[in-house]
This record gives sequence, structure tokens and C-alpha cells, in this order.
Amino acid sequence: MQVLCHSLVHGIAAGYGLGRTWMRLTACLFLLGSAYGQTNAPDGLQNKLRNEVSQWAQKTHQLEADQFSFAPMDARVQVQTCDRPLVMDLPFATRETVRVRCLGNPNWQLYMRLVLKPGVTLAGAPASAPHSPAPAASAAVAAVPPKAAASAPPVMRKVVVAKQLLRSGTSVQPDMLEEQEVPVQGVDLQAVTSVKDLENGEMVRDMQAGVPLRSHDVRRAILVKQGQAVILTVGQSSGFAITARVEAQQDGRMGEQIRLKNPESGRILSGVVTGPNAARGL
Repeated sequence: MQVLCHSLVHGIAAGYGLGRTWMRLTACLFLLGSAYGQTNAPDGLQNKLRNEVSQWAQKTHQLEADQFSFAPMDARVQVQTCDRPLVMDLPFATRETVRVRCLGNPNWQLYMRLVLKPGVTLAGAPASAPHSPAPAASAAVAAVPPKAAASAPPVMRKVVVAKQLLRSGTSVQPDMLEEQEVPVQGVDLQAVTSVKDLENGEMVRDMQAGVPLRSHDVRRAILVKQGQAVILTVGQSSGFAITARVEAQQDGRMGEQIRLKNPESGRILSGVVTGPNAARGL
């Protein structure tokens, strides 16, 4: 890590003509920030995350700890610390996927999927078989005049639809989509309810305009491609930042850890994709 620090600082100084004193001070700050970041073991952070999400899921879905587990996480995703409590929600209608977000520094999000034991259902999920109404309820419905029943407004639900034909492989942009209120009857349970949930997405199939998009119609887009130049940022969590131009050694999607190469020293580095052609150093 010390070699990387000096290499990055040397490159920045050569590009901007800064003095030797500034170089030494920045290098020291970088080493301190890196040493602090390495004190957290990845396995320990992942176990802590699983425990927090498990407790949240038990409370939200009214489950016992032995009624579910978690699908294996992508080995390339590295759990990071957060300087404030994590925020969790259910972004999809299936209610089995938990979105975990850090709204502090560094800002990140990841998804964890619940795997239910046989016979276990989620609180709030639609029943698997139709429920026969009680006699009293049936009588009450029958007593409602036909005109009054017909005039009752339909239950509506927000969905996301495409404004235009979206071909497979298209990188989804917010101006290509819009949110609409439609009757809930007949809407797919996996229909996406917010344009924000499709941020940095990529179409996996053709989709006609006006048709509600489902969670499996879109996947995370490749934001960094092998061989492209990437802006690597190091040290943000320590109150300062150093940036350097490196080369991607593999494709990467939002939140994935990828290998990068310093073109000056030839060293291989690791970073987490944070946006188009951008990554954060580890």
C-alpha cells in the first residue's frame, strides 16, 4: 500500500507540478487512511451485515431466524463500513430482495436475497391459493347495490413503463422511463415501482413502450469495460482524496470489485466500481 501511495502521489505531482513538501504530506495522510481501512476484516464485516439484515427481515416479515437463509453473495462484492446506521427496504414486489444502503461516507448499496424454508411465506405477500370469504362478508357484498359497487374506484399501483421501444442491451436512462398509476388487477408482482430502482440498469430483453417493466427485465449495466481508462479515487473516507488514471483489467458493474492496472508502474490494484469509468480504491 505504501508503494501505491508514493506511485499515485508521484503521478499527480508530475501532472500538476506540485512541490516536494506537499507530496510528502499527502503520502503520509494516504498511509494513515489506508492503515485505518485495513483494520476491518472482510469476513467480519460480512457477518455483521448478515446479522443486521437478518434482524431487520425477522421484524419486517415476522419470521424466525431458522425459517430463512441468504442466497450466496457475489464473491467480487466487498462489504464496506458505514459511518451511520444502514438503511434497508424492499425495492421489489416479491419482497424477498432486501436493498441495503449506506447514505453516509462512503455511499454504497447492495442487494441480499432471502431464501425461505419450504412452507414459509412472507408477511404481506399474496396468498398462494384463493381465500373463500366468510358467510357474513358474502352477505355484506351481496347487500351492496350494483351501481354502488360499480362506482367504487379501482385499487391503483405505481409501475415504471418505457416511453419508447427499448432494445436488449440498452443502457437505461431516466428520461427513457416514466412512472404511471395503473389498476393493480393484472399487474405482475415483479413490476418495478420506481425509476430510481433501475438506475445504472441494462435491458436484458426488448420491451415495448407503455409496458410495465419487471425486475428481471433489467440488470445492472457494465459501467467499466476491460481496457478502458478508469479514474481511481483513493482516501475519501479519511477526509481527503487522491485520484489517478488507471486501466481496467476486466468488466465491472456498479458495486463490483475489479482489477485495475497502474500504467506507470505496471502494478495491479483493486477497486470497487462507483460509476461510469470510475472506481474507488480499496
